[in-house]
Amino acid sequence: VQLQASGGGLVQPGGSLRLSCTASGRTLDDDAIGWFRQAPGTEREGVAGISSEDGSTYYADSVKGRFTISRDKAKNTIYLQMNSLKPEDTAVYYCAADPNLSGSGLLRVLTSRGRYGMDYWGKGTQVTVSS
Repeated sequence: VQLQASGGGLVQPGGSLRLSCTASGRTLDDDAIGWFRQAPGTEREGVAGISSEDGSTYYADSVKGRFTISRDKAKNTIYLQMNSLKPEDTAVYYCAADPNLSGSGLLRVLTSRGRYGMDYWGKGTQVTVSS
C-alpha cells in the first residue's frame, strides 16, 4: 500500500494550491484520512482530517476558514484545498490513512503533535509560500 501526496509547489502569499492524496493497492473509502505538515525544526502538525464514519471534518485553528479537505470516492483521492496561503504554511505536507480510527481517534492523532500515528503514510509534497 502506497499513499502519495502531490500538488505542492511555490506560491505567493494569498495564493492557492490543491493537494491530492492517492493510494495504490488500497481503497480509501472507509479510511479516516489526515493531512499533516512539518516544517524544519518543528513538530508535526495535524492540519485537517476527514472521518470515515460520517464524513465529519476537522481543521487546525491555524487553517480554519482557509483549507478544505474533501473526498472523491470515484477517484480514490483525498484533496486539501488551500486558499489564502501564508508564509507560515510553508512545510512538507503528508497524507495518512487509517481504517481503524473513529472520529474522536482521528482528532486525537491530529492534535497529538506527532505523538500518535496512523496506519498508512504517504511521501510528502513541499509547499512553499513566498514572494
